Amino acid sequence: MKLYIKYMVSLRCKMMVHQELEKLNITNAIVDLGLVEIPEDLSLEIREELKINLLKSGLELLDDKKSILTEKIKNVVTEMIHHYNELPKENFSDHISEKLGYDYTYLANTFSEVKGITLQQFIIINKIEKIKELLLYNELNLTEISYKLNYSSVAHLSNQFKKVTGFSPSYYKQLNQKRLDNLEDL
Repeated sequence: MKLYIKYMVSLRCKMMVHQELEKLNITNAIVDLGLVEIPEDLSLEIREELKINLLKSGLELLDDKKSILTEKIKNVVTEMIHHYNELPKENFSDHISEKLGYDYTYLANTFSEVKGITLQQFIIINKIEKIKELLLYNELNLTEISYKLNYSSVAHLSNQFKKVTGFSPSYYKQLNQKRLDNLEDL
């Protein structure tokens, strides 16, 4: 039996889900981001109890097919941008379609219908979050970040970053440095 869980995006979430499953004596479960595979079917009572316990932790057990597919899309994008050392060299649309086994147009339409934003916007938002993270760590310069995240140029990265955040990447980096300096002064 496969269970799909919304907002499950980190190792900490996976550990929380493991703990909730153990409380219900559910063993041999395979827990991955957004997905739990259990060898046996759950009774309605156990499923409802799991649903309630997950909600207390900020996680949501999904039931309808479009929400489940949208979570799968979100997990593929999150994994692709935040957990790979390098992004796939193929188009994001091709990668997502290949991973999920659906036509990209269908995936994009379903995602927009459920989330209220386009899949492309969601990808951009995640890329900007990754850029912020990389700027904060100060290990890569903008050229290296641009290459790592498959931008056509530093200018393209900078324009997209400013459009989403309102700041240039260098100004954002300065703001974070000032904030860190202020924290050190405390």
